[in-house]
Amino acid sequence: MRYFVIGDEDTVLGFSLVGTTGVVAKNGQEAREALSKALDDRNNGIIIITQDIADMVRDVVDHYTFSETFPLIVEIPNRFSGGVSRDLRALVNAAIGVAL
Repeated sequence: MRYFVIGDEDTVLGFSLVGTTGVVAKNGQEAREALSKALDDRNNGIIIITQDIADMVRDVVDHYTFSETFPLIVEIPNRFSGGVSRDLRALVNAAIGVAL
């Protein structure tokens, strides 16, 4: 079972530092394609997606969150959520429990 992350460049880069693969999405179409790619790979047990990207494909995220048991989709804030910049290291630590 693997993790897969979908988000902005900083989030994907941060997770890649701990060995998590992912895709950068900048619009709804890219977000939908990235989520489809992640869902098609049965090795992905946990899909981590930033809240702003999840909002772009809310219908698919809600379907998997509320009606499917696999994979688990976890929404995290991006670095700039709420206008407050968060430390990328803290995002990685909070999401997967790996201390950098």
